[in-house]
Amino acid sequence: MKLRTAMNSLYSASVSLGSRTWRGFRATWRGRGKAGKGAMGEELTERAYAITEEDEPGLVELAAWRAPEDPPPTLTGLVRHHEVKPRDARLPARRLIVWLPPGYDTPGDTRRYPVLYMHDGQNLMDALTAFARVEWNVDETAEALVRAGRVEPVIIVGIYNTGMDRLPEYTHTATEKYPDAGRADLYGDFLVNELKPFIDRAYRTRPEGACTGLAGSSLGGLVSLYLGMKYPDTFTRLGVISPSVWWDERDILGRVAALSGPLPLRIWVDMGTQEGDHEEAETVEDAARLHQALLEKGWPEDDVRYTVYEGAEHTEAAWSARFAEVLEYLYPARGGSMRAATSGE
Repeated sequence: MKLRTAMNSLYSASVSLGSRTWRGFRATWRGRGKAGKGAMGEELTERAYAITEEDEPGLVELAAWRAPEDPPPTLTGLVRHHEVKPRDARLPARRLIVWLPPGYDTPGDTRRYPVLYMHDGQNLMDALTAFARVEWNVDETAEALVRAGRVEPVIIVGIYNTGMDRLPEYTHTATEKYPDAGRADLYGDFLVNELKPFIDRAYRTRPEGACTGLAGSSLGGLVSLYLGMKYPDTFTRLGVISPSVWWDERDILGRVAALSGPLPLRIWVDMGTQEGDHEEAETVEDAARLHQALLEKGWPEDDVRYTVYEGAEHTEAAWSARFAEVLEYLYPARGGSMRAATSGE
């Protein structure tokens, strides 16, 4: 059985097993607890490999190693966790991390708050759970911006991904290369009809669509745009960060072009110049095509912000560095440029 890293280094291991059997395994680095991680950030700790009569070598691609050292928690502000189990058995249970703005727990306070839902929740606020132990610093950034009066106080809900289910849940079509993909409609139904009602019951939210956003990076950016277009009455503020426009031969561009006109969505789109191109993606060019498609469909320029970050890579650190700009655009302080009626006045 061979293991290949993202840098094309090859590692091999041999083991004798009976034919026509399944065996679980995990890849670790020198027995020190560093577990392999995939290209989408998923933990590769529960892989299954089919042993056939042909006994052909199996190939597993690893993108990174998860460090064994557990850093101290890095949470800032009032943070709560929940476990949620979707009704549909095709979606696994997952964890939520909820950041509450300063003043939320003030005795007697009855104020209600807008909500931003974000994918890949484990990467957002705590290095202990984040990919490669690098978090987005969403909690620190939001805390500072709210206290400085630069953004509207907002509840942020991080939805953990579920390892090997991340790619299927964050894509809206199956492809020849990824036949198990295309569960975004299922995932979106869970967000709209189960998770959001749960959050609206558990917290003092402003549940109307004008106050509700959805954001993510990479495939998380793609699914944010797809679900925003599907549910424009539920999510009206979209953070489309480093989106995987390349998915399924840029299918998302055709869906934008097929719209009858602009939707009432405020959309942030961005890309870094060092996010890498490969056979399916031309990252900066793809993001520019998406921006242009939205403008051609009639979106006002004030409602689509497109930014290219020189030298920025496809990493949690890069997304952390620009999250403040994303949040200020989607949830400006009262009196800011947001035209939607969000202030409650």
